[in-house]
Amino acid sequence: MTNITLKQLRYFEALARQGHFGRAADVCSISQPALSVQIRELEGHLRQALFERGPRQVRLTAFGEAFGVRVRDILQAVDELGDLARAAQDGLVGRLRLGVIPTIAPYLLPALVARLATTHPDLDLHVRETVTPRLIDELAQGQLDAAIVALPVSEPNFTERVLFEENLVLVRPVAEAQTPVPSREALREMRVLLLEEGHCFRDQALSFCNMGAAAPAGLDGSSLSTLVQLVGAGIGVTLIPDMAVPVETRSAPVCVGRFASPEPARTVGLIWRRSNPLAPRLEELALAVQAVAKV
Repeated sequence: MTNITLKQLRYFEALARQGHFGRAADVCSISQPALSVQIRELEGHLRQALFERGPRQVRLTAFGEAFGVRVRDILQAVDELGDLARAAQDGLVGRLRLGVIPTIAPYLLPALVARLATTHPDLDLHVRETVTPRLIDELAQGQLDAAIVALPVSEPNFTERVLFEENLVLVRPVAEAQTPVPSREALREMRVLLLEEGHCFRDQALSFCNMGAAAPAGLDGSSLSTLVQLVGAGIGVTLIPDMAVPVETRSAPVCVGRFASPEPARTVGLIWRRSNPLAPRLEELALAVQAVAKV
């Protein structure tokens, strides 16, 4: 048992997440045979099988599941030792793993990355763009340091820092530019195009239209860009956040309308684990986001 290495634990965690030796090897930047050798050595030290090996994927054994819980705690604690050292330095320096949801990333990141490169030249920023549930999971497991999401996430182990509020606007075919913006009640009778399941922005749009969890008949898109282009083709209408308007409407024959007060809005915030020693430095990141968002 004393021969188990931290590297082997990281390889185990990668294989447990990926469920495939090839993908896990790519994540770890080693060859597949080398990864297989390390996993077999780990199983040899433990005298227990960690994975059930199939022709196309691998699955954790019952022992592997229990072992994985402890491994994640160990790896998170080790990562936080590094965070503790970085937190003792002045300013944001070293590696910072930031998650961002897809309805924010394309519109905020270019300006944020440019600003941080100027104000924090010693910061090594790693960005992960995916939906909120995955960001929450990766943040909880210590794979991310912080994430920019729509609030609230209501996770007791996370700190939520409000960054700014922004309104949602209605995108319609350009032919409707001179017609009144429909009420939320009228939207229920229209073909509202939505993002696919998993995007929090989908839930916000459904909530505003008072549609509950039931989606109207239509097409689900994987990005706001897809939805806006479909609107331009006359297929329906959609809602997008204010920050997306300059990017998404410039190449589609659409018009933008604002709803009567109170306008639908979302709260954008920064979240991180309460136990993260980098918390004081993440406040600097929050200020940088607010500066580029001009709030």
